[in-house]
Amino acid sequence: MTPEPKNIKRSIAIAGNMGAGKSTLVDFLSRTYGVLPFYEPNEDNPYLPDFYKDMKRWSFHSQLYFLSNKFRLHLELDRAPGVVALDRTIFEDAEIFATALHDMKHMDNRDWATYWGFYQSILDAIRPPDLMIYLRCSMRTLRKRIKLRGREMEQDVPLAYLKRLDSLYEKWIASYDMSDVLILETDNLDYIHDLVHRLDVMKRIEAVLPAEFGRPGFS
Repeated sequence: MTPEPKNIKRSIAIAGNMGAGKSTLVDFLSRTYGVLPFYEPNEDNPYLPDFYKDMKRWSFHSQLYFLSNKFRLHLELDRAPGVVALDRTIFEDAEIFATALHDMKHMDNRDWATYWGFYQSILDAIRPPDLMIYLRCSMRTLRKRIKLRGREMEQDVPLAYLKRLDSLYEKWIASYDMSDVLILETDNLDYIHDLVHRLDVMKRIEAVLPAEFGRPGFS
């Protein structure tokens, strides 16, 4: 019999670059296992349209908004019962996106010090996920997926910026040690339509968190 997720407290985080497929995997976990989904509040950021037009002017405002809202999301996640899945973590906000903007001189040292100090304080107030799933894919695939999903603000994101993010992601996941890590190569992975791929993804997740998930049936 499949255990009831609500009787077990666990969290799964989905990490990956823009277009890697994080929301799709959260949806899949929610439908397959009944876990509670938490999504990144991209569309709620009032600074984002201005940020994509002028990164230097609006980077600090935009990233601080993301950080504070992701902090709230992590606190909600920590209080939620059962098994939960999070679309992008606060670690990525700080150690990938904000770091990239600082490295690119779009966030000055004074703003960076304020931001990073806030982030370090937040780390003391939240618990890490039980499982970090990192979605890896090529730059070509990322750009194709970004174009296909059609978010207007993302269409003009510079290739150099995406490459910088990808490099920081690889560096970050290589040193991440706060929880178990599962890396999925997603260029040719289609667990939505391909049963073999679906079973493989489920098997790999269940191997890390075996008590949380039984093998549900397929419709």
